[in-house]
Amino acid sequence: MWDVIVAGSGPAGSAAAIAARRAWPDAKVALLDRADFPRDKCCGDGVAPHVLDVLARLGVYGLLADRTPVHRIRLGFRGGPELAGEMLRPAYVVPRTVLDARLRAVALDRGAEALRHRVRTVEVRADRVVFDGELEARYVIGADGAQSVVRRAVAPDPAPGTAAIALRAYVPIGSLPPDEQVIAFDRRGGNGRGPGYPAYAWAFPIGDGRANVGYGELLPRSGEAPTRAYLLDKLHSLLPDVGELSDVRGHRLPLSTAGVRQPDGRVLLAGDALSLINPLTGEGIHAAVLSGALAGAAAARSARTAGSSSSAAPDAGQAYRLALRGAFGLHTQGVNLLARLAHPRAVAAGLRGADGRQRAFDALVDLGLADGPVTASVMGVIARQVARQVARKAVPGRSGQNRPRRI
Repeated sequence: MWDVIVAGSGPAGSAAAIAARRAWPDAKVALLDRADFPRDKCCGDGVAPHVLDVLARLGVYGLLADRTPVHRIRLGFRGGPELAGEMLRPAYVVPRTVLDARLRAVALDRGAEALRHRVRTVEVRADRVVFDGELEARYVIGADGAQSVVRRAVAPDPAPGTAAIALRAYVPIGSLPPDEQVIAFDRRGGNGRGPGYPAYAWAFPIGDGRANVGYGELLPRSGEAPTRAYLLDKLHSLLPDVGELSDVRGHRLPLSTAGVRQPDGRVLLAGDALSLINPLTGEGIHAAVLSGALAGAAAARSARTAGSSSSAAPDAGQAYRLALRGAFGLHTQGVNLLARLAHPRAVAAGLRGADGRQRAFDALVDLGLADGPVTASVMGVIARQVARQVARKAVPGRSGQNRPRRI
């Protein structure tokens, strides 16, 4: 009988195992994965400085000390408008073969035990959870990704139209900026068969002579995924300067707009399994690490109490859900609202409105890369752009001249 079993050894799972052992140093924690490490995963590889803040609270320091920081970010449309500047704190671009292996190594060093295992069935009993009829734990954490087997046992799958698809590759840095993350939005807003937007390509310098490049957009409500050829064509049209692609992979991203709810009880969900991916940017590593840390702590504390008490077992799911609400509540509400409003013209107007306003720029970066809320400065940018559009339409005889520019 394990105290906590974590299914999945990515950033969410490893953070959960680290947090569980920190909350209860004597906890028996198993860290499961079906793959050998290091292993690759389709991702933009961006690591916000906020991720290191979460790890520091877990007592993990210097994880990326040998990596090259990236200080600038540029986002916009080819030919304008665009917004660029230096971030308050540098970010990192770290291939998942490196990041995930390092986090997993920390978890094992802290006392978690690695098990090579692919979860196929989940049975939730009154006093335990059983994986595949053979692994038992007081509490389990599903950090097993977008197609989570653990989630399907306790929560419905996300609704159609609340996911995105992305294609990622690596290229020689070439003429791409060596110290700047680039996001190039699609003027046409994706494939035109569904919600389609946000849709953008990216180029993130790794610091070793390569860049991570890719393209992503919302899946249409029909659920029909675009072809690999289509995604590659979009990537090259938005980033024509990229060189020869290698390690091309695709991945489905369950967005936070899916509204997956953390249930009560002994099963906790973290990261992609809980659809904690920013619908505006596709960022998910910070949410994975933070949610994993919260889940690990909640599970270990509940297991410790359950093991020393004859009363009813604590409801770890409920405690974790409250912690999630405190950590992500305002952020999730804000980005989901903005995602519903997202349109190429609206994005262009926001970029123009934030240009030259450092506070708004910083707030947008925090909103897109971590768990920042929709601040007054961001709302001010939106309100100013809306007011300008209304004023233009209100001028008699000039509606045609003042119609928003097609982008």
